[in-house]
Amino acid sequence: MDYKIIDAHAHLWLRQDTMVNGLPITPLPNGRSSFMGEERQMLPPFMIDGKNTAEVFLSNMDYAQVSAAVITQEFIDGNQDDYLEEVQRKWHDRFLVCGLCDLRRSDFLQQAHSLHSRGFKALAIPGHRLFLPEGRIWLNTPEMMELFRFMEKQGMILSITLADGDLQVGEMKEVIAECPDLKIAIGHFGMVTVDGWLEQIKLARNPNVMVESGGITWLFNSEFYPFPGAVEAICTAADTVGWDKLMWGSDYPRTITAITYKMSYDFIVKSDRLTHDEKAAFLGENARKFYGFRHLVDLPYVKNMSE
Repeated sequence: MDYKIIDAHAHLWLRQDTMVNGLPITPLPNGRSSFMGEERQMLPPFMIDGKNTAEVFLSNMDYAQVSAAVITQEFIDGNQDDYLEEVQRKWHDRFLVCGLCDLRRSDFLQQAHSLHSRGFKALAIPGHRLFLPEGRIWLNTPEMMELFRFMEKQGMILSITLADGDLQVGEMKEVIAECPDLKIAIGHFGMVTVDGWLEQIKLARNPNVMVESGGITWLFNSEFYPFPGAVEAICTAADTVGWDKLMWGSDYPRTITAITYKMSYDFIVKSDRLTHDEKAAFLGENARKFYGFRHLVDLPYVKNMSE
């Protein structure tokens, strides 16, 4: 390949130990987790200690020739700000990390100020987790708008995943109108397998909004590699907003319980539906421009023993 690859949606954690909606999420042996009342294979089974570290991810990235990655956060993994601050400091050319702004707490604005002062250049909001037993958290309240205006003023990037379909699209339209210079990355490719997903994609018609495909192989897991439905959806999204508005993301490590890390983008490389320039834009160039990555490493191909 004569282009660089950037993963716009991945996760890291030292220990997955938290509560979501009153239900525990804790690590178990052999890559499994006790997940809100059931046992799940959260990590590949060779990651036996429950740790999802930068060192292991970098090994995967080097093997798959992925030059850099955006590390976002999710409530189900617990807050990893302290660890990700260390990751950013050690590998600043390989990672851009998002602080976790926990909107379930009343001090979320103070959290954002603190994270900015610590050097975080982006914040993650798992919007699809804001439907709590005690009520829904709306994205367009005066307090939320104050948060987004602060991020806009400081040049921070918002990485956000939304609820299925168009449920939160109206709120996001208000946020975008209020903060037209706030850079926003919409995750999970608009929850592409759910009715109404294109309404999320259409948000990228705004100049500072992008869409990333983190989790698309999970959403199309039933058809498996080479994910023809995912390719079709990516082309449909490109027809809707343009190839310059879309970015590849893996949702590592959860997605590689079913496939290898390289397979999470290889189906794009091998597809005859995309031109060379479209592949280069989707797999890295758009993310390089949007997130401001510089000095991307060159990663030569290393031949497998199986070849």
